[in-house]
Amino acid sequence: MTAAALAGRDARRAGRRRLLPELTGWGFVLPATVVIVGLSLFPAAWALLLSLRDGDLLTGGDYVGLQNYRDLLGDADLRAAAGHTLVYTVLFVPGSVILGLGLALALNLKIRLIGFYRTCFFVPYVVSAAATGILANFVFDPDFGIVNAGLKALGLPAMGFLQDPDQAMLTLVLISLWGGVGMPAVVYLAALQDIPRELTEAARVDGGAQRHVLRHVVLPQLRPATVFLLIWQTITALQLFDLVYTTTKGQPLDSTTVIVFYLYRQAFQLFHSGYGAAIAYVLFAVTLAVSGLTLWRGTK
Repeated sequence: MTAAALAGRDARRAGRRRLLPELTGWGFVLPATVVIVGLSLFPAAWALLLSLRDGDLLTGGDYVGLQNYRDLLGDADLRAAAGHTLVYTVLFVPGSVILGLGLALALNLKIRLIGFYRTCFFVPYVVSAAATGILANFVFDPDFGIVNAGLKALGLPAMGFLQDPDQAMLTLVLISLWGGVGMPAVVYLAALQDIPRELTEAARVDGGAQRHVLRHVVLPQLRPATVFLLIWQTITALQLFDLVYTTTKGQPLDSTTVIVFYLYRQAFQLFHSGYGAAIAYVLFAVTLAVSGLTLWRGTK
């Protein structure tokens, strides 16, 4: 065998050896890729096509172009659902971030059983919102709930909670804070533990009080975590559905009908799937815009 042939054979072997790790890597990634494409990208593309038609999920209906999007502008019920979603977001996002920061500062202290306390505050977050909603139905029941029982024991009047149009949305916010504050607390706790001790110790040596150290040293170091949490919690608030579904189903008097529940009602109860898909894409655009604006403001 000539030298040129030997060199060619060695080059092919070297190429196969270099290709083998890449093929192995793609072999591990391929199942997840198929799942992502099958459960995310394909449904998103199908929903976009569906939003341009007027049928249901089975028949597809006739092509109507952007008519579904134009119909959104005159839908009073959709505007009401958007208003409810806005109220929920304005109350839930700052509340969860501020409470999470306070919990993280407390859980960062070196006290006995701190691991137990951290677990207790994080467990409600890992419980599904559906289970939380079912539990909340018992806790806030106007007739047999433990909360009203406690109010009566204190001589206070009973409350309507989830059955009162004026209290239902606020009650949902309180339930969401109980179940969702664990996420900001854990993120802030991790960020607090990444702050170099030299920074806080230097501030204290220079005579800074605890509140000054918190304001001028700790909080600036937590800014990336705060931006992330604002985006994450905003997306969570805009996509609220399962808690509403398991507690009020948009009632009483549609006072808790949020955008995603209204979308569900249009697409799966009234079979206006094209209109529901249009709502979903508008919500996606709003979520993307709000997230982008928050990220831009947070990095300035």
